[in-house]
Amino acid sequence: MIKKNFSIKKIYYGWWVSLAGGVNAFFSSIPTFSAGSVIFKAVEDEFGWSRAVVSGVASFGRFGGALLGPIEGFLSDKFGAWKMVIIGFAISSVGLFWLSSIDTILFYYASYFVISVGTSIGGFVPSMSVVNAWMPHQRTKAMSWVIGGSSFGGFFTPLMVLSIESIGWRQTMVVLGIIFLVVGPLISLVIRKKPNLDFIIPKDSPKKIIITNIEPRQAIRNKNFWIIAICHLLANVSVGAISAHIFLYLTDHDGVNLTIYLAGTILPLIAIISFIGQISGGILGDRYNKRIILPVLFLVQSVSLVILAFANNYFDAFLFSLLWGIGFGMRTP
Repeated sequence: MIKKNFSIKKIYYGWWVSLAGGVNAFFSSIPTFSAGSVIFKAVEDEFGWSRAVVSGVASFGRFGGALLGPIEGFLSDKFGAWKMVIIGFAISSVGLFWLSSIDTILFYYASYFVISVGTSIGGFVPSMSVVNAWMPHQRTKAMSWVIGGSSFGGFFTPLMVLSIESIGWRQTMVVLGIIFLVVGPLISLVIRKKPNLDFIIPKDSPKKIIITNIEPRQAIRNKNFWIIAICHLLANVSVGAISAHIFLYLTDHDGVNLTIYLAGTILPLIAIISFIGQISGGILGDRYNKRIILPVLFLVQSVSLVILAFANNYFDAFLFSLLWGIGFGMRTP
């Protein structure tokens, strides 16, 4: 009798943390990024407020999140990223419940501010901080999982459209708030475990990984920091505009003039292409010179915006989603 020993290679826990970060980004991006324009259209249709007023919460909300940006990393390090996720998702739930009952512009902006603060506190920063701690190896690829999660949130858009058409946008916000209350603690269970650096990087490992702590004042004095920051800022101006206005523009008579259901299929296309691009960008970023890759991706993203500006049918919108997904998706990691 011959015995065969079968062994299953254990998946490194850092990849589970990266996956949890992607799930976090998936949900936290829904009200503020991937499906935000769907919510804006529903609000616009009910109240008849101007486009500038309705979509203004996108920038207003990001301002609220950016306000906490400098201290989010500190809070995650001090209290633990898992606690920040629970707190952040709970705050977002409160904001979503509040949004479901608004009847004035003031409360509309205030509720979105609360949602944005919650997704900021419990979303991207704590996810990236734990992935950064767990993944000294293949860090770009791991971070692309988190970033890809936000693009994957676009798959939620058709469900949002169907839900809003079926039960109304107010009830949809209540359901989304309940989902946030459940998902936050589940994500925190995965990221709560702390990494053991002696296990991640064995002392006798032939590969040396240098982990450098750079003080903020050192980064500010470095011209490369400012080049990266300014380029990222300029590129993300269009990202903010697209996330806030894309569904509105696709359905406008003066825009692409698609039905809400056809427009609802474009956003998942953007999501899947961006997701594939972000995962691919993470792999390429670990293997090839980013200085060569990035300019090409900036150009592709720019061309996609030109196509969108002149789009007047579904094919044009599809072509935009393809190029935008490649340019924006692969550039982000």
